[in-house]
Amino acid sequence: MATTDHLARRFETLDTCVVSDAMDSLGLSGWLESIAPMWGCGRVAGPVRTMLLRPVTPEQPAPPSRVHLGCRVVEASSPGDIVVVAHQGRLDSGGWGGLLSAAAYVAGIRAVVVDGASRDIEEAEQIGLPLFAKAGTPVSARTRSVEVDIEVPVEVAGLEVRPGDFLVADRTGVLAIAKDRVADVLARAEEMHQAETRMRTAITSGVPVSQVMDSRYESMTDATQDARR
Repeated sequence: MATTDHLARRFETLDTCVVSDAMDSLGLSGWLESIAPMWGCGRVAGPVRTMLLRPVTPEQPAPPSRVHLGCRVVEASSPGDIVVVAHQGRLDSGGWGGLLSAAAYVAGIRAVVVDGASRDIEEAEQIGLPLFAKAGTPVSARTRSVEVDIEVPVEVAGLEVRPGDFLVADRTGVLAIAKDRVADVLARAEEMHQAETRMRTAITSGVPVSQVMDSRYESMTDATQDARR
């Protein structure tokens, strides 16, 4: 059985567009809408660790805590993991920050994905930690958000993401793949990548694009079709 490191390396040779096409062909959804890289960090892939936040309200104040949100998920993660922060898409405060980025980098965390805003974008870039979020903000989570739990199923951009699922992210977007479908998606995406490579070669060699992108191309994401043709 392939290790997660091996799977991540294979996914990192594929862009999110072809992975999304593979998921379409298998009847799967996985795009985490409106989450994008906060700096030019390139493509990343890896298994998910989750952290669930909630807003602090008069009805639900913050309970006493000895540590800031995010500390536990960093310490629970293994090298190569991708931390996913369920922040309910909030843009009024950051669900992640610079000191956490420094700790994540030291722990070997591959990337951080925030469903909402993040602080300290420049710090993440300076240390080389890939960071994906909906926006940047200088506003702190202190008094505004509290950590509910880690390593639990969470909702991100309307989709359920579970610990152990796989994430693939690049400049185009972020995809979540259920852990029991990772091998299927990877195999189909690699087939589609090979087919697209042949098509690109044909186009650059002078074959009219209408002949290359014909009905066969249109049906590539149909699960009843053979992506290798």
